[in-house]
Amino acid sequence: MGLEKKSALLEDLIEKCGGCAVVDGGFATQLEIHGAAINDPLWSAVSLIKDPELIKRVHKEYLEAGADVVVTSSYQATIPGFLSRGLSMEESESLLQKSVKLAVEARDRFWDKVSKTSGHSYNRALVAASIGSYGAYLADGSEYSGSYGEDVSLDKLKDFHRRRIQVLVEASPDLLAFETIPNKLEAQACVELLEEENVQIPAWICFTSVDGENAPSGESFQECLETLNKSNNICAVGINCAPPQFMDNLIRKFSKLTQKAIVVYPNSGEVWDGKAKKWLPSQCFGDAEFEMFATKWRDLGAKLIGGCCRTTPSTIKAISRDLKRR
Repeated sequence: MGLEKKSALLEDLIEKCGGCAVVDGGFATQLEIHGAAINDPLWSAVSLIKDPELIKRVHKEYLEAGADVVVTSSYQATIPGFLSRGLSMEESESLLQKSVKLAVEARDRFWDKVSKTSGHSYNRALVAASIGSYGAYLADGSEYSGSYGEDVSLDKLKDFHRRRIQVLVEASPDLLAFETIPNKLEAQACVELLEEENVQIPAWICFTSVDGENAPSGESFQECLETLNKSNNICAVGINCAPPQFMDNLIRKFSKLTQKAIVVYPNSGEVWDGKAKKWLPSQCFGDAEFEMFATKWRDLGAKLIGGCCRTTPSTIKAISRDLKRR
């Protein structure tokens, strides 16, 4: 299936959902709720090594909650990260592929069951392979600053992402999801890689924002979206892991800057201290607030809405319930 037909899968899903599909929620959050110890440089990806069955369980919980797109557990899964744990190249690549296979297995098993039930309100979900930013690999919070240093060039970022993208593509997800991209340079690297590798799987690129106006690097989203808007490989653009209070303004801004589908999946509003490795108390959205704002975000122009860190299946259930009843 070529790029055009793959892109049509997402377009058809959004249409079937009435104009706005539901993305799943915080993966690491739900792993921790189940007792997983993920205070690790690999973060949620450590469960690919320690407890793959738990990963399938979490995917199933989000599918049951109404997610139309499930995102794999590969956000912080990188070949350099796995190699630093003493794994071989072959083992590292196998774990990356496993992240997609686990999500596909969970999706297929869930759909096989519910599709035989009359009157259900579910859609056959798409699987998006998560590709975290270079800052996520560094695990120093730089995905929220965009400050990678002067020695990090376009070519270095392409070299960092290249093999991971190749391996994930080989596992045949429905989509690629580049997440928490903090600057224009990395977004450009991702777009150029997709073209250089002739990737036939559509991708979305999500930035984050710490001020509700610009990328963490301080660059305007007009600058950041310039290259993305010209790429046929990019099916959607948006924001993830930024406070929900920013979404109204950012959706309005993106609606003026792009013709691509807009995807937003904010965190709960809590602030992550990348150096202290902990969440800081701050103004948060609970499930009721997400439910209340989901239709507003849709009406402002969002085509895909979900949750990121500190959101759970109950959050996604609330979003799904709100979107499907109006």
